[in-house]
Formats: sequence, C-alpha cells, structure tokens
Amino acid sequence: MAPLLLSVMGAFAEFERALMRERKREGIALAKKQGVYKGRQPALQPAQVAELRQKAQAGAKKAVLAREYGISRETVYQYLRR
Repeated sequence: MAPLLLSVMGAFAEFERALMRERKREGIALAKKQGVYKGRQPALQPAQVAELRQKAQAGAKKAVLAREYGISRETVYQYLRR
C-alpha cells in the first residue's frame, strides 16, 4: 500500500509543478507585452564597451580587463564577439 500512496503523491506533485511552470510562463509573457519584464540590464555602457575593445586590441589580458570593469572573463569575451 505504501508504494502506491507514494506513487500517487508523486504524480500529484509533478502535476502541480507543471501547472506552476505554465502559470509562470503565462505571467512572464503578459508582463513582456505590458513592457514590465525587460530582462537584465547590460553590464557595461556603450562607451565602456568601445574602451574595452580598444584595450583588448592593444593586447591587454582578458582577466585584467574583467577585474578592471568588474565583470567575468566570459562577459568580456561576449562583448568582444559582438
């Protein structure tokens, strides 16, 4: 009897989780339409990005640039790829 009850409880929990995810997606979509949900702001301003690219082309190390601007090395590489 215990395995049956655990299976039923697990199924209900999984179903409830799926409903929560669906409601969350709908809420985000509605907020985006209203202009409320805009996502994360860029780490650097356009002028800082231009300066970062100049320093990288001049041969500055990416780790040093990341520390200087307070961002991760991966973010430095993303700005250099764009």
